[in-house]
Amino acid sequence: QVQLVESGGGSVQAGGSLRLSCVVSGSSFSINAMDWYRQAPGKQRELVAAVRRGGDTMYADSVKGRCTISRDNAKNTVYLQMNSLKPEDTAVYYCHANLRYSGADRSYWGQGTQVTVSS
Repeated sequence: QVQLVESGGGSVQAGGSLRLSCVVSGSSFSINAMDWYRQAPGKQRELVAAVRRGGDTMYADSVKGRCTISRDNAKNTVYLQMNSLKPEDTAVYYCHANLRYSGADRSYWGQGTQVTVSS
């Protein structure tokens, strides 16, 4: 059974930093891609950053230059380093993974971690 477990959320003041982590646990899988999404109250879930198997990354325009996504393949972990945080970054952040598991590509979500940025 595969699970995604996030950590690292919290409350910070504007201009602060947080690092989110997401560990993929289980066995007999390979990671195709991992992403971070966020959902603010009353808004749709949006893609924040993604890292593909080969290491290619992409970022939403709203976080470019402030966030860095990275992977540790040996630890099956993806990180999101967020700097210069703004109140509008307040949201629940979700880790998402596209895995090759039991012969098929499958999508998995973490439980979410709250990030609150105060002005």
